[in-house]
Amino acid sequence: MGKKRKRAAAVAYTPPQPAPLIVATGKDRDAERILAAAREAGIAIVEEPGLAAMLEAARPGDYVPPWCWEAMARILAFVCSKEVS
Repeated sequence: MGKKRKRAAAVAYTPPQPAPLIVATGKDRDAERILAAAREAGIAIVEEPGLAAMLEAARPGDYVPPWCWEAMARILAFVCSKEVS
């Protein structure tokens, strides 16, 4: 079996955008850089490897595709609930 690859995606959402915007995606070292930048900026990190893999094909500046909206909505709800508590 091969080594499991680390993946990361960064998204931003500001209403009234139609969907979250993909800010960055990356694998391995690029993923580590994305995660390090998020930690440094105090941005919430949610591990969801399946969603990160689905977003890998997208490019920064694209909106999160509709087939990922349900998973993204769960993550945004989780992050928002943490900010309120």
